Amino acid sequence: MPCSATRYLPALLALCLATSPLSAAAQASVDFAGPFLAARAAESAGDFAAAARYSLLALNADPENLFLQEDALLSQVAMGDMEAALPLAKSMQTGPDGSQMAALVLLADAAERADYAAVQALVAAGTNTGPLLDGLMQSWAYVGSGQMSAALEGFDALIANDSFGAFGLYHKALALASVGDFEGADAIFSGAVGGPLQATRRMVIAQLQVLSQLDRNADAVEMILAIFGPDPDPEFAALRARLEAGETLRFTQIESARDGLAEVFSSVGAALAAETPDIFALGYARLSHHMRPDVADTVMLVAGLLEALKQPALASTVYAQISRDDPAYYAAEVGRAAALFAADRGDEAVAALTELAREYPDVAGVWSALGDMQRRLQQFGDAAASYDKALALLGAPQPAQWFLYYARGMANERAENWAGAEADFRQALTLNPEQPQVLNYLGYSYVDRNENLDEALAMIERAVAAVPEDGAIVDSLGWVLYRLGRYEEAVAPMEKATLLMPVDSLINDHLGDVYWAVGRVREAEFQWRRALSFEPDTEAEAERIRRKLEVGLDVVLAEEGASPLHAATAANGN
Repeated sequence: MPCSATRYLPALLALCLATSPLSAAAQASVDFAGPFLAARAAESAGDFAAAARYSLLALNADPENLFLQEDALLSQVAMGDMEAALPLAKSMQTGPDGSQMAALVLLADAAERADYAAVQALVAAGTNTGPLLDGLMQSWAYVGSGQMSAALEGFDALIANDSFGAFGLYHKALALASVGDFEGADAIFSGAVGGPLQATRRMVIAQLQVLSQLDRNADAVEMILAIFGPDPDPEFAALRARLEAGETLRFTQIESARDGLAEVFSSVGAALAAETPDIFALGYARLSHHMRPDVADTVMLVAGLLEALKQPALASTVYAQISRDDPAYYAAEVGRAAALFAADRGDEAVAALTELAREYPDVAGVWSALGDMQRRLQQFGDAAASYDKALALLGAPQPAQWFLYYARGMANERAENWAGAEADFRQALTLNPEQPQVLNYLGYSYVDRNENLDEALAMIERAVAAVPEDGAIVDSLGWVLYRLGRYEEAVAPMEKATLLMPVDSLINDHLGDVYWAVGRVREAEFQWRRALSFEPDTEAEAERIRRKLEVGLDVVLAEEGASPLHAATAANGN
């Protein structure tokens, strides 16, 4: 059979390649195709590590291919492998029309070596990285070269640009503080010059250190209280204790121009991550982390981006890089637990948070994080107990605590402690009266229990008014109307709910019941079959749907001892 035959093509292709002589160009194409396709498949599957390996193999087969060069470089940077990324970047075009990521890698390499002349030369040659990054890099390179006047002119040029003003102000303040001009830095951080800046965690720490250097510890303590309240996280609690003890905090956020250059990558990366958490945002964060691996905020940025890019296993390893003696260890462990859960390692996530609770028994946030994780894993009794400890530590209820009461209410309800659940939901609504999720959960629970139906309807109507496009809440409205025997009224909201959440098993099941109640039997059976196809949460739910398909809803209700539909209809005057 000739090699041009199309039947059984994959097997024949392998046979032809094995038995036919290939030209050097054809063989290179074959060598390239396998790892290239493997890299694409790994990217589609969300396996960054495999994509990085295969992209290098593909590039080795066709080293002059510009697309493969860029793909391989992005993969290595995404994995944080700068040892592999740097030689790739050096081999690529990096001028105004060249590779942006290659230019970033070369800039990071020069900055890490404190070769400020090389940074300036790269920017002068054109980097294709944009005026913001170029301006910040060049200004910090001037700082490193001892040309402070030129540096300040560079920052001021960025400040004059409406798009870059906040970046210019923030980095100018850091630069001033790094050379001991704390008054100038405070003028910017306080908003006296340039107006107020949006506070980030790193900026707050920098401002606290600046205030302390200016012998204004009391103002720094007041600032912590204003931003974080009386119960800040462990890092800010430790800073507050040091300030209250009269210690002068050193300015450690930026101690050199090299640190400032690393901060450029992290601040631009964080801004990109807030808008589009993609591989380029991760690249900026990875480069900053490579330059300053001891900065916990950058570690958290990298890990958070990996989570956003569906790389929970990689994220958990990055979170683990923060040591126990780092003030950010608590936050990192909470993040690591979330990443472990996303990687289907829920038991490890609970174990990590349980250990964290032993280390920080007086931190409410640790217990609430543990409760959240236990609730996700359906350990509802344990979750309620963890929320108990969190709320006990917080003292008198405050409006911001509504979610903790709501979360404990959900845990109590699922643990079949309805009295406790109802009290928690009521408390959450006292703290936040129009919160739609709480209104919906409590209202739906009443519907499910077939009690307080009129109040439940009022609650759910308020929730729908607040978030009319939330399918779960619209479903609740349809379901309470159904339970009240107002079947015709229930049709429209239930149909809307299935449009908003078309593959939700429970909502499709509910629509089937409503259709049955108004005599649309075939449509009801169609919806029940759809509900089965979307895999109900439990086998009991699936079996109930199968029984409805077999004998109809009226028989199922009779078997369950519930009132028949026509009785409900008659009771409501329909």
